[in-house]
Amino acid sequence: MRLIPRDEAFFEMFNELAKRVSIGSRLLRQLFDEPQNLEKHVAAIKLVEHEADELTHSIILRIDRSFVTPIDREDIHVLASELDDVLDLMDGTARRAQMYHMTTVRSAAIPLCDVLIKACDHIEAAVLQMKDSRIVVARGRDIKLREEEGDQIYHQAIGDLFASESNAIEVIKWKELFDTLERALDQCEDVANVLESIALKHN
Repeated sequence: MRLIPRDEAFFEMFNELAKRVSIGSRLLRQLFDEPQNLEKHVAAIKLVEHEADELTHSIILRIDRSFVTPIDREDIHVLASELDDVLDLMDGTARRAQMYHMTTVRSAAIPLCDVLIKACDHIEAAVLQMKDSRIVVARGRDIKLREEEGDQIYHQAIGDLFASESNAIEVIKWKELFDTLERALDQCEDVANVLESIALKHN
């Protein structure tokens, strides 16, 4: 599938935004790997999230300044916002860990982060090749599989949390952390749906 080239800068801006999504997922994994360095990791995630906000703002401003866009203006706006929302949820997870003064990590957080990293890598690959509908659709399937995998880990984690943790405050803290991680994975699937919709429109 070939798009008629218009303002090609949008594609590079999307690539940069998707790259931040992948970086953010790895920083979140480091946060759970090294709770003793919580403040450092929270700050690093916030920096990447801020860069994503600025990119999203630049994309939206460019929509109004471009005479002809390579894809529908509404689709550009939605894709930028959906990508930014993935990072917002990663940042939200990090901020919750900070607010809750997390010092120890429940084991399920690590595989959840690993699945999130895979989903974000698929997003980055799909965005990089978003002119090729076959690649976008294939990556979309991969993202949905990772979301399903994450759901299984999440449900097991919540079950184990209520079964094994007697401290009610710890239950509240970790349920919120797991919930936000799971929402980040759900958001990856939302990005996949938007990418597929754009690709199929221009197939």
